[in-house]
Amino acid sequence: MKWHMGRGGWYRPVTATVALALAVGGCSTGGGSGRGHAGLTSPPAAPSGAVGSAPSTPDTTAWRKWGLTPLPAAPKPPADKPVKLSATGTVPVFTHIATTQKVVFITVDDGQEKDPKFIGMMRDLRIPITMFLMNDAIKSDYGYFKQLQALGNPIENHTLHHPVMSTIPLARQKEEVCGDQKILTREYGTAPLLFRPPYGAYNDNTKIAVGECGPRAIVWWRESMQIRNMQYQAPDKKLRPGDIILAHFRGPSELKGATMTQMFANLLRRIQAQGFAVARLEDYIQPPTS
Repeated sequence: MKWHMGRGGWYRPVTATVALALAVGGCSTGGGSGRGHAGLTSPPAAPSGAVGSAPSTPDTTAWRKWGLTPLPAAPKPPADKPVKLSATGTVPVFTHIATTQKVVFITVDDGQEKDPKFIGMMRDLRIPITMFLMNDAIKSDYGYFKQLQALGNPIENHTLHHPVMSTIPLARQKEEVCGDQKILTREYGTAPLLFRPPYGAYNDNTKIAVGECGPRAIVWWRESMQIRNMQYQAPDKKLRPGDIILAHFRGPSELKGATMTQMFANLLRRIQAQGFAVARLEDYIQPPTS
C-alpha cells in the first residue's frame, strides 16, 4: 500500500479490511471502552490553570502521586501552524504533524470508560489530550467529558454509532458524522474541527461526508497505546517529532484488569523513555479563517 503526502504529513488510505485488522490498535465497539462550515469555531481558550501544552514547571509531587516523574516541558507552539485548514475543498487526512519540535500528541477515543480517577490524574498532571468522542459511548454521562474539556482538552468528532465508515453508503456516513457533530456542538459549546473514522477506515465518501458536516480534517495516528506498551507503524518502533498517538477510554474489562489511569501512566512512561514532551494537537493546526 502506497503512502501519500497530505497536509501536515504522510498518510495511507485504509481499506475496511486493513482497518478491521487494526481494531486492536484502533477502536473497539464493545463496552469498554446543510453543507459547509457555518458552525465551525476554533477550540475554546483554556481556562486559567488548564493545559495548552504541558506546564513549564510541573508539580513533581503530583507526578510522584501517580508513580511518575515529569515529562519534559513542551515548547511554545509555532506561530506559523504546520497544518492550515481550508473552509472549502476536500478535507485532508494526516497522521502526524510536520514539526522539528520533540513533541507528540495524545488522542483518546470513544468514551465508554468514565473513570473519575482519570479526571483527577489529568488535573494533577495537566497533560493535554484531544478527545474523539462517539455519542453511543458518551450519552450516559456527557458531564464527565465536560470536566476534561474544562481543563483545556478539545472534543472532536468520532461518529454516532462507531460503524466501519468505508462499508456504508454516503447518506449513512453523513448521518453518522453530522449527527455526532450536532450533539457534540450542543453539549460542549464548540463545533468539532477534526474527525477520526472508527477503526481508521474511510473512503472518498467519508471525505465528502466530513466536509459537508463541519469538520475540516480527518486525523489518523502513528502509534496506538495498548495496556503497557505501544504498537508502532514504524519498523524501528520509535516515536518521531509530531507523531499522533491513539489511546482509548477503556477500563478493566478491556484492559485485562488494568485501570484507565494505569494505562495512561504506562503511556506517559513510554513517551518519557524516548525523551518527548506532549503538546496539544489543536495548537499546531490553523482553523479556517472564515
